[in-house]
Amino acid sequence: MDPVSELVRAWKIPVGQWGKALIDFIVEYFQWLFDAIKISLNFIIENATAFLLLLPPILLALALAGFAYSLQKSWKLALGVLLGLLFIMNHGLWKETVQTLVLVVGATALSMAIGVPLGIWAAHKPKVWRVLQPVLDLMQTMPTFVYLIPILILFGLGAAPALIVTIIFAMPAPVRMTYLGITSIPKPMIEAGESFGATKRQLLWKVELPAALPSIMAGLTQCIMLSLSMVVFATLIGAPSLGNPVNKALANRNIPLGIEAGLAIVILAIILDRVLAMKAGGKK
Repeated sequence: MDPVSELVRAWKIPVGQWGKALIDFIVEYFQWLFDAIKISLNFIIENATAFLLLLPPILLALALAGFAYSLQKSWKLALGVLLGLLFIMNHGLWKETVQTLVLVVGATALSMAIGVPLGIWAAHKPKVWRVLQPVLDLMQTMPTFVYLIPILILFGLGAAPALIVTIIFAMPAPVRMTYLGITSIPKPMIEAGESFGATKRQLLWKVELPAALPSIMAGLTQCIMLSLSMVVFATLIGAPSLGNPVNKALANRNIPLGIEAGLAIVILAIILDRVLAMKAGGKK
């Protein structure tokens, strides 16, 4: 290397060591908190999964098809959901599918519960958005392996760390879409509400949120798809999901298992997208 490059390299900024020191500090003084979170989340996830697996698979498949019909009023969609779930059942991947579904629903619910209020707050407070924007950029652009490592150290292996890392990965979508929906509301609509004497709370619930609902629901759709992709990937830190047969197929070069597991993931993604995305976006 040339002398200038050598000089730059010689004065290495110890970012990695600073990060390690921070993680060591957190583990030393707050491990009890992370253990409590892990135990609580594992209890909820494991019991929800166990309950669904106690039900006869065909009964649960029919219930999910009925749920799809109740949302969309489409017998074709309901039939497609049922056939897709029967295909998964036929290939012996029902348990992994239920585990994946529980994690996706849990991660999506928590991401929306955190992301929507943050998006509303940021839309009303420009200073908050200026702080949130680079944080969201970091969460969305940072390679997954980078934050798998600290999550693994803090929470260990299992469903709980997989849920947490999925929330980190998926939460920026509802925050951004909620912010976009609120800030895109025409000013005359807000002024009309104010002219009728609406309070800030009334404006939020009766004007802003209904007007921003399509954008918020689009954020929900993105959140579900991101959660599904991350839950499958999070099998590397012990997530019980459809990622396990995929990893087995890769390790053993088992092409049939890889194709079957891949198709199961695709079917589940299509079901979630069709059932909820159509509802979110109105017509497709």
